[in-house]
Amino acid sequence: MIRILHTSDWHLGQTFFGYERTEEHEHFLDWLAGCLRSEQVDVLVVAGDVYDVSNPSAAAQRMFYRFISRVTRENPTLQLVVIAGNHDSAARLEAPLPLLQEMRTAIKGVVRKKEGEIDYEDMIVELCNSQGEAEVLCLAVPFLRQGDYPAVDTAGNPYAAGVKALYNQILQRAIRCKQPGQAIIALGHLQATGSEIAEKDHSERTVIGGLECVSPEAFPPSIVYMALGHIHKSQRVSGRENIRYAGSPLPMSFAERNYRHGAVLVTIDRGELLSIEQKEYLPLVGLLSIPSGKAEVPGEVLAQLHALEIQPDPAPYLEVKILLSEPEPMLKQRIEEAVADKNVRLARIVPMYHHTVRQEMQEEQTISMGLQQMSPLEIARLAFERSYNGDMPEELTHLFQEVCSAVMAAGPAASR
Repeated sequence: MIRILHTSDWHLGQTFFGYERTEEHEHFLDWLAGCLRSEQVDVLVVAGDVYDVSNPSAAAQRMFYRFISRVTRENPTLQLVVIAGNHDSAARLEAPLPLLQEMRTAIKGVVRKKEGEIDYEDMIVELCNSQGEAEVLCLAVPFLRQGDYPAVDTAGNPYAAGVKALYNQILQRAIRCKQPGQAIIALGHLQATGSEIAEKDHSERTVIGGLECVSPEAFPPSIVYMALGHIHKSQRVSGRENIRYAGSPLPMSFAERNYRHGAVLVTIDRGELLSIEQKEYLPLVGLLSIPSGKAEVPGEVLAQLHALEIQPDPAPYLEVKILLSEPEPMLKQRIEEAVADKNVRLARIVPMYHHTVRQEMQEEQTISMGLQQMSPLEIARLAFERSYNGDMPEELTHLFQEVCSAVMAAGPAASR
């Protein structure tokens, strides 16, 4: 029997509206280390986005390496498998690999090639139980960029078709070398069709129109468990219990304040999936929105702030949403005075104007239609309204139309 703990999207080094989160990440890593011990985990998998940026700080890197050193020391047979996410630098993540391999850690960031062909075998990692028996073959596929996946002749989405082809190729190789009683699992950092993302505040940074969505059908039943990263909400995908996002351990935006956080514990025995269990983690610092629902007028919001009880340590992050008819220069000062003794971290003040409802409807229409079906002028107007909370001036509209007409008249060469 082998027990695998699935996590993802740590985003070490992230700052939250100017507040650094080292203490929060250390709290999570302490919880994770305790979970590895108490649950007698054999393998920890991290499905991408170890860091928040591709050039992480020295402090963030130290946090990661100290964690690996700690948990491999505390758990003498523990293995770690880490893949790069879209926030990670694949080469940087792999750089200390010669040292980390001595701590039973495999990192897959770069899709390697041999004589111009993808080296699929390089992404297959054997996972062992506590007795040292190889019970699982893991397809450790990092975030795939253009050129990382096979070129597929398709009338549909070339990215989705290429990703599906890559998983199929690596799966076929794993099946050929699989021993009786072994199972196959896979890792991926991608957006699966049917996954739920944060509304409006898309902290996952997905592509409008779903151009990088991959269907769960790309992962056949011979993969007993699919450990995904990239989407911050812990969830199963399209009703399939064995295709899961572990979710992020910390909320990355206020749109994620009601998410459940933690890790997924997977138990496999003799090639069969025995159980999938969500292990819940409560982040150290909470998120607080006032009002809790839609934005309200300044008088009502200020009254709620004055009535707010003093918050216990550690101070939560506070988001204030105000409904305005026009700018109020002194509003920020009045809000800061109202919360001065409330023990909160004022993260952001969100001014909402009365025409915002129309703007949100237009944004939803953009997402449902896709940019390809919108005219250049419609896209420009939407971008202007999102940036300046107002209609695009008539003069600017005329100038934009003149530029578009000039480009069209010049032909394809000018548009390039």
